[in-house]
Amino acid sequence: MWLPPTWLRRILLAPLMIAAALVMLALTPLWLLIALALTSLVPGRFRLPRVLWLVTVYLLWDAALVIAMFALWIASGFGYAIRRPGFVEAHYRLGARAMRLLFRVFGSVLRLTITTTGSDAPDAAASRAAFDEVFAPGVPLVVASRHGGPGDSFILIHTLLNEVGRRPRIVLKYTLQWDPAIDILLHRIPSRFIVPSGFGPKRVGGGVPVEHALAELATGLGPDDAFVIFPEGGNVTPSRRQSRIRRLRESGREAMAERAEALRHVMAPQPGGMHAALDAAPDADVVFIAHTGLDGLVTLRDIWRELPMDKGITMRAWRVPRADIPDDLDARATWLFDWFARIDSWIDVRGRAAAG
Repeated sequence: MWLPPTWLRRILLAPLMIAAALVMLALTPLWLLIALALTSLVPGRFRLPRVLWLVTVYLLWDAALVIAMFALWIASGFGYAIRRPGFVEAHYRLGARAMRLLFRVFGSVLRLTITTTGSDAPDAAASRAAFDEVFAPGVPLVVASRHGGPGDSFILIHTLLNEVGRRPRIVLKYTLQWDPAIDILLHRIPSRFIVPSGFGPKRVGGGVPVEHALAELATGLGPDDAFVIFPEGGNVTPSRRQSRIRRLRESGREAMAERAEALRHVMAPQPGGMHAALDAAPDADVVFIAHTGLDGLVTLRDIWRELPMDKGITMRAWRVPRADIPDDLDARATWLFDWFARIDSWIDVRGRAAAG
């Protein structure tokens, strides 16, 4: 997908977002009346008003962030000191508060709850304390999460910022730069927008340049930092899963392709980004993240059908000390796959428990 250059995004997309937010806000009484009038024609509980309200909130949220970051840009000497530690920290604090507000509104409208756990103990308080302990400060972390369901990356970043006090360094798809607030914020804190790639000799995007970029991002991780990566490379879909299996076979990894076919909830992870991050951050432990509650929400139709979601999202974390991570690349790739197989099993057990 073509992406406008940075200067054009700044002078065009950012003002357009602010204008769209103001127009949506001004038209709130009108669209609310229309949405309520049409509610009886739309199945579900006030789906149309909920969606329009969330769109309005998101536009206002995005616009407010853009304005706040414009003020920070002026305060930094019109960008002169924007990369200095004090302003980077200011952007992290701004992002944390913005995410807290967004989740407060979206959680109430969609009726979503998020439960974090670092153990399988039945006691909720002990499980949450174990989750916080997984992210205990003092050692840099590489956080490798499954990628399944809408907004799971937002949920993870919100949790890192506001629950465990970690400063995320984020790897995400380049297309998210169409969103002005995300674009500006993540260009002012350590992050990388990438074109995902897959297995096999023919790659579209990705490859060695991306791995170099990720290594640069992981270099110099501090004791409160967390390098965030989604080794699957995208949300799980049937076509993407089959493509991944096919590319494994084309690259001569038949045994791994057979194992990938047995995975029900996750895809075979792509090890290149993890190799780059771990080699660049030799003191970092790894935290693996599994979550369930948004499974099956792949398309916009799926999301629309489930509104309001009334879902409880459970996020499980495991921490692996650096000493337990293989140094050999092939062994490390197998180790990564084994962990995603474990995540797949955990999701399966949670699903059966919920169904029973």
